[in-house]
Amino acid sequence: MAEEVDYEALPSNASLGVNMLAGALAGITEHAVMFPIDSIKTRMQVFATSPAAVYTGIGNAFTRISSTEGMRALWRGVSSVILGAGPAHAVHFGTYEAMKELAGGNAAGNQWLATSLAGASATIASDALMNPFDVIKQRMQVHQSEFRSVFTALRVVYQKEGLAAFYVSYPTTLTMSVPFTAVQFTVYEHMKKLLNPSGDYSPVTHMIAGGMAGGVAAGVTTPLDVAKTLLQTRGTSHDPEIRRVGGMVDALRIIWRRDGIKGFGRGMSPRVLTHMPSNALCWLSYEFFKVAIREQ
Repeated sequence: MAEEVDYEALPSNASLGVNMLAGALAGITEHAVMFPIDSIKTRMQVFATSPAAVYTGIGNAFTRISSTEGMRALWRGVSSVILGAGPAHAVHFGTYEAMKELAGGNAAGNQWLATSLAGASATIASDALMNPFDVIKQRMQVHQSEFRSVFTALRVVYQKEGLAAFYVSYPTTLTMSVPFTAVQFTVYEHMKKLLNPSGDYSPVTHMIAGGMAGGVAAGVTTPLDVAKTLLQTRGTSHDPEIRRVGGMVDALRIIWRRDGIKGFGRGMSPRVLTHMPSNALCWLSYEFFKVAIREQ
């Protein structure tokens, strides 16, 4: 009988290549599975002028989109995510593990400061790579999008709006993602140690800890996600004020003036619903692929 792998006893400072490849595979898995819910979240966050694009909830959005546009509309833009998620998650997890080791996060005890620093550093690096892909994804997700191809969207957006269109939301993305990732990694590591203090192989622990971490982080950062969506979809809007929005402060001001405090919670339910299972799957996949790759 083959010797059982001591999962948590595997070296915490594994090679950068192992962590990057595991992260890439985990990222693609995570985003592809939950993409339809992410599409609904984007549509709920956009300030639509057409009544046909205003949704009262996840169920209402799913029913109306699938019945009027077909199920394929919920998957429009997934190719952009697949193209970007692999490299971005490879950079994300590679940076996270490298920085955690450098900052002493693999030492005994709950090294929350080192873990938070590693998570924030990972986000800064990966978001720089992922931001253009995210812009294209949301341009393809919106109601009555003119785009059916990632490369067509890339070319048209660049020709009409220039390179700035792909990074106008980057400061907002960082403002949102750095605390999101810091909260996510901190909650994940804390819950993992709390649920599995022995460090034995426990996929259930990774799923529960990952899901809880994702849900908490998603809920806390939803207001900034609404602002990010407004910035990234401004080129599709027929509203002159939205088309001219220049940054995070402008976006937050528009949301407050038009929708009040409830505007900052637009799309919170699908956002949390997306991040809980996707983060659970992401962490489960990541930890699995780390072991699988090492055994090769």
